[in-house]
Amino acid sequence: MDDVNLPPSSKKILLLLEDGGALTHKELVRLSSLAPRTVRYALKRLKDNDMIVEKFNFRDARQILYEYKDSRLVPVQ
Repeated sequence: MDDVNLPPSSKKILLLLEDGGALTHKELVRLSSLAPRTVRYALKRLKDNDMIVEKFNFRDARQILYEYKDSRLVPVQ
């Protein structure tokens, strides 16, 4: 995380995802106390830097789950 120049809002969202697992946009807004637009911007920056992944939410197909992409994990081949 240190090698990428991220705004404070993106760093806050990344920390929440590292600690909390997969979360929706609504949950991130509630937990971070940031504005919804700020959270969207933070998520976009994190996606652009390939630090998070979007997952399908089986509980509610209208919402997307965001999850920290752990770069230390090696994909199984």
